[in-house]
Amino acid sequence: MNQEQQPEFRYFVSYSGVKLPLKLVNEITEDSLNNRNTYYRSHFDAEDRMLLCQKIVYGEVESEHQYQYYPNGVLKLARITEDDEVREIHFNEQGEMV
Repeated sequence: MNQEQQPEFRYFVSYSGVKLPLKLVNEITEDSLNNRNTYYRSHFDAEDRMLLCQKIVYGEVESEHQYQYYPNGVLKLARITEDDEVREIHFNEQGEMV
């Protein structure tokens, strides 16, 4: 029986900039999460492209970004969930919003 493998998460203090995908900064270890009320939990693919980013506040997911990419590495889709509202932003192969 195959069990679905859980993604490996990385943890960050914050992000910078306003462009998507978010640029996470100040990576921290999982061991240091006990000392934080707010942090970002993320999952990256083999090419180090962020696929998932969750803002964790007091142990709960406050917001979530899911990203998809074109084969050339350019962002194709950003699916953003905040306050139970889902918004999708589509991009062309040049990285421009469509």
